[in-house]
Order: sequence, then structure tokens, then C-alpha cells
Amino acid sequence: MIGALFSFCLMAIAAKELSGILNTFQILFFRSAIGVLVATSIILLLGKPGYFQTHRFPLHGLRNLFHFAGQYGWFVGIGLLPLAEVFAIEFTVPIWTALIALLFLNEKMTRRKGLALSLGFVGILVIVQPSGEVINWGAMIVLLAAFGYAIAYVATKSLSSSEHPLTIIFYMCTIQFPISLLLALSEWQTPQGIQWVWITLIGITSLSAHYCIANAMKYSDASVVVTMDFLRLPAIALIGAMFYSESLSPSLILGALLILSGNSLNIRSSRNK
Repeated sequence: MIGALFSFCLMAIAAKELSGILNTFQILFFRSAIGVLVATSIILLLGKPGYFQTHRFPLHGLRNLFHFAGQYGWFVGIGLLPLAEVFAIEFTVPIWTALIALLFLNEKMTRRKGLALSLGFVGILVIVQPSGEVINWGAMIVLLAAFGYAIAYVATKSLSSSEHPLTIIFYMCTIQFPISLLLALSEWQTPQGIQWVWITLIGITSLSAHYCIANAMKYSDASVVVTMDFLRLPAIALIGAMFYSESLSPSLILGALLILSGNSLNIRSSRNK
């Protein structure tokens, strides 16, 4: 999880540095291009050509449409909001995932799960602070991104029962590659100098984050992984304060704690089924 923490924080810094300079779709294109090259190289080095094959392409397609939308919203949010606020709202993904499971996967609502969802949604309201006069569009974009990630997570859970992780990553990058390219062409700008470093960093850290979390979930209890994952928030808050003069508001701290409490309660509820 330490590896995942560093990966996510470095990716956020790189995204912040490129925000307003390169089109978001162009950033996603380079991310996918690097991912295709790395995933293909690893599969070939392992001598596992079967990892290129799948019998569940429609589900891969559905997963990656929502994952692509989630990524777009996350990168846009990085440019509009303090880093800590983006990460705090992103932690609502388990809350949305639980809600999707209740509505579409026929999972039962328990008191503990109901309380977990309630805590998560109250945390969202505390952070976003919606009002009739002013709408925090940055927060709304990241919130929609979290919902997209949640749908992608449900699809990933289904794919994991029959597909190797490298197959899922390969199709993620391969499907998103042409989509991002087509959307990036209208505002294409060739990266210069240090921008290539940030682009490469995004491509590498996005893959390393997936790899580290997958291994952490394999060798550690889910509650431990989620709790350690939440360390990303104080880490990115410190980075935001040091390099971008961003401050932590009391509402952000309170909302983040409520979301963490909801996530922890949801995990306990799932384990006690």
C-alpha cells in the first residue's frame, strides 16, 4: 500500500503540473499508449499470449467507458480543486459501489450498511456544501467521476472471476487508447520538455498503483488496505500545502472522516455476512 500511496500522489502532482497546459483527453491518450506498451511487453516477456484473449469483450467495453469517464473527471478535478478535496471525494467510490450492489445486484440492506451509506452521503454534503445560489462544479465533476469508478469497479469484480489482471489492464488501455486519441485530436498540442516527464510519470504510476493495490488486497485484509489507503489524504494534503499553497478546511476534514467511517463500516458489514 505504500507503493500505491506514492503512485497516486505522484500521479496527482503530474496531473496538476499538466493542468491547463495539455488537453485532458491528450493526457489520457498518452496514459493509455504507455499502458498498452507496458502491458503488451509484460505479457510477451511472460510468454502468456493467452492473456490477449477474452470471451467477455462487451463487459470490458462497458467497464472502460465508465472508467474512462471517471478518469476524465478526476483529471479535470485536479485542475479545479485542492488535491486533498479531490482525494476525499474520490473515497466515496466504495459508497457508490455498495449502493449499486443494493440496487442492481440484489444485495440485502442491513442496518450497518444503511448507516455506512448514510455516513458517506453526509460526508459528501459536508465537503460539497451544496446551496441554491452557488454550485461547486469542480466537486460535482469529481463526484460523478467517483460514480463512474464505482461502476467500473463492479464490472472489474465480475471480470476478475475469469480474467487475469494483465488481461483486464491490457483491454483497459487498448479500448481507451482510440477513444482518447479521437477526442484529443481537435485540440492537439505536442508536449515540450519537462511535460514529457510528467506524461511518462502518469503512465507509469497509473499502472503501478493498480498493481500495488491488487497485491495488497491479495496479501492483506480488506479493512487494513482501505484504512492504509486513506493515508493518501493527509499525504496529498501535505503535498498540496507545501507545493501549491493549498489549505485544509474544517468541512473537508470532517467530511473526509465521515466518508472513512462509512467505508470502514461497510467493510465490516460485508465481512459479517
